[in-house]
Amino acid sequence: MRGLPTVQIGGLAISKVICGTNPFFGFSHFTRARDLWMKQYFTDDRIKEIMGRACELGVNAVVSGIQDRLHAILRDLRAEGLEMHWICTPGGNNAEEVMQGAVWCRDHDVEICMPHQMYTDNNLLPAQNDLLGYDRIAEKIRSLGMIPGLSTHRPETIVTMDRAGKDVEAYILPLNPIGFLCPFEVEWVQRIICNSSKPVITIKTMAAGRVTPEIGLPFALRAVKPTDPLALGFSSVQEVEEDLQLVRSVLSGRAEDMPLTTSRSKAVLGG
Repeated sequence: MRGLPTVQIGGLAISKVICGTNPFFGFSHFTRARDLWMKQYFTDDRIKEIMGRACELGVNAVVSGIQDRLHAILRDLRAEGLEMHWICTPGGNNAEEVMQGAVWCRDHDVEICMPHQMYTDNNLLPAQNDLLGYDRIAEKIRSLGMIPGLSTHRPETIVTMDRAGKDVEAYILPLNPIGFLCPFEVEWVQRIICNSSKPVITIKTMAAGRVTPEIGLPFALRAVKPTDPLALGFSSVQEVEEDLQLVRSVLSGRAEDMPLTTSRSKAVLGG
């Protein structure tokens, strides 16, 4: 099960699957109770175990916000010979706050710096083909030795920034078959992703647990460009192994007979 295809982001070879981190830090997109449970359950040791297994199976990148805990975990994995590129999404209400986050990213070994949706979506000006303050942000990210990109929940960000020729090496955008956190119809989001010449890291692939991997993963892999990675959140080593097995099957064109969940109510359905 080793190895995954890679794509290029700003000259870096990034695995087709990227490790998402929302579960690790209590962002369930479900309920407050689940947020609290995640924060209690995902100790540093559990996170390290999951990320370590993902790395062993070919995942070479992780995406997150500013997280001191993650920096320490990546340092520990590196000491064990497991390397992961860090894609970080510093937040902020304006360019000044984002640039402060970019300095933190540089100081914590981030390689790809993609300002978060909280900045991007609140400062986008589609009618003016602009994003307030982004030229300064991109210049700052470059000067700090990192690759610039943008995280957004607005598909028009991609259209606007591509049209304006801004210095964006990649985007982050939600995509899933039920349109969770997608502001337009899914087919519109898909078309915008495919029409962009830049890699688009798709997130919310399984709609934060509302869609099963057997539905969400094939949909996303077939809906995007070969150069677009998927960010997947993992809850366990078993999920890492199962999801990556399914990804490989879809990419290779094989029909994978994945085991289904069982319960007494399904006994009459057979194996």
